[in-house]
Amino acid sequence: MRAWSVVTPGPVEENGLQLVEKPVPVPGDDELLVQVRACGVCRTDLHVSEGDLPVHRAGVTPGHEVVGVVAGSGAGVAGFATGDRVGVAWLRRTDGTCGYCSRGAENLCPSSRYTGWDADGGYAEYTTVPAAFAHRLPDAVDDVALAPLLCAGIIGYRALRRAALPPGGRLGLYGFGGSAHLCAQLALAEGATVHVLTRGAAARQLALGLGAASAQDAYALPPEPLDSAILFAPVGDLVPVALRALDRGGTLSIAGIHLSDTPPLHYETDLFYEKQIRSVTSNTHEDAREFLALAARHGVHATTHTYPLTRADEALRDLKAGRFDGAAVLVNDL
Repeated sequence: MRAWSVVTPGPVEENGLQLVEKPVPVPGDDELLVQVRACGVCRTDLHVSEGDLPVHRAGVTPGHEVVGVVAGSGAGVAGFATGDRVGVAWLRRTDGTCGYCSRGAENLCPSSRYTGWDADGGYAEYTTVPAAFAHRLPDAVDDVALAPLLCAGIIGYRALRRAALPPGGRLGLYGFGGSAHLCAQLALAEGATVHVLTRGAAARQLALGLGAASAQDAYALPPEPLDSAILFAPVGDLVPVALRALDRGGTLSIAGIHLSDTPPLHYETDLFYEKQIRSVTSNTHEDAREFLALAARHGVHATTHTYPLTRADEALRDLKAGRFDGAAVLVNDL
């Protein structure tokens, strides 16, 4: 099969991501073989390709927002049939037995493994997924619309819950890409007032079109103090900016897997009055189930821009440069 491979981690402009020939993967006993139909483009794919995240698998194929159909399965799999439509997300496997897994915090499992980082992902004709971590998808929604929900949506949902937004609260979103624009829709549906702070003019227009109360530059002060904020942009300089925008007792949730260094924080202006900072690490099965159900109930939808899978490198370059709002989705033309 043909697949994209991170041959040399580095700037995506320098062609470290290359289209190569790989064997069709053989599913393990507890795994499904999935023929890829569509795969969302996530900023984490950019971090893997550029080496911001350390190499876990040489020559890995990125991609963890996969919509596809079951093309085969291991001997120990039950409950799936050839042709079933499934989703493959970031969290690929946990040990299921450690203290974290036992208390429902499988996202913190020290043995956790990830699609498109520890194992080849969806920038390819085929990928594999443990059957226990495959997501059944609603029939009424098409492949392209579903793909971004499988990471951007799920992580945005977890970040929203980690932000401890009170009912009817004031939420600030720093950065407004694939994850934030889905998170905003859910927060608005649940009664929040949403203020968006982001560098891109197109992203600000999208935010206002979705119902945000305001949309300004990322370093601007929102028009009212915030109960909660979520930092989606991987920019450490924005941490004190977001903290200063919080009201007393507010919470900042940091959604990204990678963040540039943060500047020193000033205790009195940035942290005093019981402000909190919370990080977000992956997601749990329950997060995924809850979000997909809420997305269907509230009509949460991705603003998408499609690229042929043969142009995945171009999609990542455009993501890095901020050339599109919403989310990019690769459609398999291999």
